Amino acid sequence: MFKNVIVYRIGEGWTATLAQIEGCLDAERFVPCGASQDKSVGWVEPRGEAHGPLVESVAGQLIVKLKIETKAVPGSVVARKAKERSDQIEATTGRKPGKKEMRDIKDDVRMTLMPLAFSKESSVWVWIDTASSLLIIDAGSQAKADEVITRLVSALPGLSVMLLNTQMSPQAAMTAWLITQEPPSDFSVDRECELKAADESKSVVRYVRHALDTEEVKQHVEGGKLPTRLALTWNSRVSFVLTEALQLKKVTFLDVVFEATSSEKDEGFDADVAIATGELCQLLPDLIEALGGEMVLG
Repeated sequence: MFKNVIVYRIGEGWTATLAQIEGCLDAERFVPCGASQDKSVGWVEPRGEAHGPLVESVAGQLIVKLKIETKAVPGSVVARKAKERSDQIEATTGRKPGKKEMRDIKDDVRMTLMPLAFSKESSVWVWIDTASSLLIIDAGSQAKADEVITRLVSALPGLSVMLLNTQMSPQAAMTAWLITQEPPSDFSVDRECELKAADESKSVVRYVRHALDTEEVKQHVEGGKLPTRLALTWNSRVSFVLTEALQLKKVTFLDVVFEATSSEKDEGFDADVAIATGELCQLLPDLIEALGGEMVLG
């Protein structure tokens, strides 16, 4: 949970009770793909309990979960089956199907084989921090986060969000930290970094499990290679990789954070959510401050 963090600012004026959010999401509860359906998206119970609530409130934080199921027939199979049909038409009629007919044949083959296709399932955690007016998506890519946001804004009347912006860009800040070797208070630079040239060469240097407080790294940065990813640790409690797009990747809560977590299933869920959100509630303001504070647009 929250291994990746993309942060949004909730627009002013939006309020909703737990019951109101539950009712809105229930209208879009997840339903598995039908026999000929290639994709299904909907909200599921965060605890994994059948017919349970779609919104969990833990320590004042709201947690919801979007499930995505996709089915696909391999393109090579579609092409082979379509060619077999094309050959059969040509053998029986003496006419070779044209481009439009071949597209129709491929579509028909795909729909015929869809009930036999294996499904792939994924899910995305969503955390709504109403007190701070922040919305956090646990997504590994911006495209996946955009899909979740589109669903959420559509489901919840009046909700508007925008990506969080800071006065200093993450790239500018990471550049300064690598050159000066002075990360902001409460943060330490770890042993992973990606540097990318801004010129036409687009050359990339990656460091993994490698000290970054070296003259070599400094020379790369001063020579024009800009950091796109940098591993950091906050207060010896949470490690993560900061990206140039202000995303947190590979978020890891260190052992000290979970020392009091219960091993019981239900209590474990509540405790894990409370601890994870509690840590991030402190980390994010510190990170925003390290980047010069939030930039309010509009």
